[in-house]
Amino acid sequence: MRCPYCQSEDTQVKDSRPAEDGAAIRRRRVCPDCGGRFTTFERVQLRDLVVVKKSGRKVPFDRDKLARSLETAVRKRNVDPERIDRAVTGIQRQLENSGESEIVSGEIGRLVMEALKAIDDVAYVRFASVYRNFREAKDFHEVLGELRGDEDEE
Repeated sequence: MRCPYCQSEDTQVKDSRPAEDGAAIRRRRVCPDCGGRFTTFERVQLRDLVVVKKSGRKVPFDRDKLARSLETAVRKRNVDPERIDRAVTGIQRQLENSGESEIVSGEIGRLVMEALKAIDDVAYVRFASVYRNFREAKDFHEVLGELRGDEDEE
């Protein structure tokens, strides 16, 4: 693993331990050249996923971008970061287990909505407002109705 500080390719693992409920390995590393310390994560990747955007453009799936989206939605909410990590891992596993290598961005958004609904109502509404491109107050009203379970009423 290359050192992020001096770019040396000779780094050493000082400590390894399971992370994300055993779905990853967390490694503490040190660079013998500059003394820099950093952490890496090793995860099983079943297949290379490609996200198909609304525009038709294709980009590689980015786990960190998914995590940032959830973290943005729960910002300033009392949500354990471990719940977000578990949600991201769960969404990634669902995508990998789908059997498809190309995933439509809307499907990822739907999975994020499901995860946030179980984590925090305010985060769910925040994400929904961006994901569904809210334009009016009634859009918020509809999502709040979904949270209450009266989706059929209008």
